[in-house]
Amino acid sequence: MADFEIFVYYISMNKKVLLTGDRPTGPLHIGHLFGSLLSRKELESEYESYVMVADIQALTDNFEHPDKIRENVYEITADNLAIGLNPEKTTFFIQSQIPHIAELTVFYSNLVTINTLKRNPTVKAEVAQKTELFGKEGESLTYGFLGYPVSQAADITIVRASIVPVGEEQLPMIEQTREIVEKFHRVYKCAIFPIPQGKLSKGSRIMGLDGNAKMSKSLNNAIYLKDSPEETIVKIKTAKTDSESTVGFDPKKRPEISNLVLIFSLIYNIDPKEAVKELGKINYSAFKLKLAEDLNNYLAPIREKRKDLKPEYIREVLESGRKKVLIKAEETMSLVRKAMKIDY
Repeated sequence: MADFEIFVYYISMNKKVLLTGDRPTGPLHIGHLFGSLLSRKELESEYESYVMVADIQALTDNFEHPDKIRENVYEITADNLAIGLNPEKTTFFIQSQIPHIAELTVFYSNLVTINTLKRNPTVKAEVAQKTELFGKEGESLTYGFLGYPVSQAADITIVRASIVPVGEEQLPMIEQTREIVEKFHRVYKCAIFPIPQGKLSKGSRIMGLDGNAKMSKSLNNAIYLKDSPEETIVKIKTAKTDSESTVGFDPKKRPEISNLVLIFSLIYNIDPKEAVKELGKINYSAFKLKLAEDLNNYLAPIREKRKDLKPEYIREVLESGRKKVLIKAEETMSLVRKAMKIDY
């Protein structure tokens, strides 16, 4: 039976493969929780699910802080486990522990031009942000940073994933992967990989508590899953609002207070406008206290489970995932090397 026929048989007899992941640049926050983590929990029974801890990607703009990345590998794994992801259904692994990804990245790099990478909307936006923070583009843009869409394509295809949950701003990355896969198949006259599809998150984008466009670990404007109840209260008390006196939901005209109302609505899984009706003419001070209390109650089971997770258990989960992914990655690379006629 030809390789192509074997591959078709493989994907028809198994669940579709889903890959998602996190950059370990800091612990996860409620933006991650409502934006992606809860969806992962819903999807893990539907797909053959993988969660990659993307430490190599994190090093593209944190290469001078390896200790920070190492520590947060375990932090974000704990966050994922604390929200209820089941290691029997979801495979966790560390990107750098799968050397086949680096090998595949090198092969893919021959299929993508520099100009294509520079035109990628996601890369352009992040380059603009880095340039604003650090000066001229040429002084801050590294080869690794520019090429991380190629690495991301290797991440996705090394486990032959066909489903990749993403936010809307990440869709250009998925399109880049699709182009690479299609060119690989065309050049090497094979059909090894499924063409990956981006699965848009149903979660709402939560802004930073300082009014920034999103919660960010680097801007310190987030409520982390690991925060204590006291820390959560302080952060919400000092969250930016506006000059009005009562709550409302109008993201365009009143973005800051609307953001806090959105968080409240997500806790109770109701429409934000319905949340405003339920809250009534409550003043900001009373609303912030209520929001902090309700959010702390919502997060309490997650935080309790997180405290109970032993470091050795987290390492066991990651080691089990490493072994499983290594087998699958070697299967993938065997097909790739054969297609490229370098299976000496």
